[in-house]
Amino acid sequence: MVAQVEVQLATDDEGLPGPQHIIGWANMALAAVQRLAGELTVRVVGEKEMAELNHHYRGHDGATNVLSFLFEPPPGTELPILGDVVVCAPVVRREAQAQGKSTQAHFAHMVAHGVLHLCGHSHQHDSEAQVMEALEARILTSQGFADPYQIAKL
Repeated sequence: MVAQVEVQLATDDEGLPGPQHIIGWANMALAAVQRLAGELTVRVVGEKEMAELNHHYRGHDGATNVLSFLFEPPPGTELPILGDVVVCAPVVRREAQAQGKSTQAHFAHMVAHGVLHLCGHSHQHDSEAQVMEALEARILTSQGFADPYQIAKL
């Protein structure tokens, strides 16, 4: 079975990456962790929707760049659904500009980051963050983007 990625563009922001790019980035992240089966949704939203999600699910005010929602099937049920990744277009655009990288590169990073969370990766502790950041760097450089953590250190 091959991963199925649904893309929902729920904002009319200009310059959004196309669904095929988003699907490609999600699949590269899945391949990096050898998770080639399953279903996930990547939803690109505006600040209002992201702020509501961030407040409701994390108790934080304001919009954030990306959230991941792992699907938890009912007990005794096996479904191939991984979950949802939600990316906030205006926040990603602002962060890209502040970090001196292309919006496309930062979108790719946020999609990969969100998918890695669905696959069980975390950055709560330094050792976990090192593993996750190395995976993200490998995914992005394989797509022709710069290592996002090297850019941040410049």
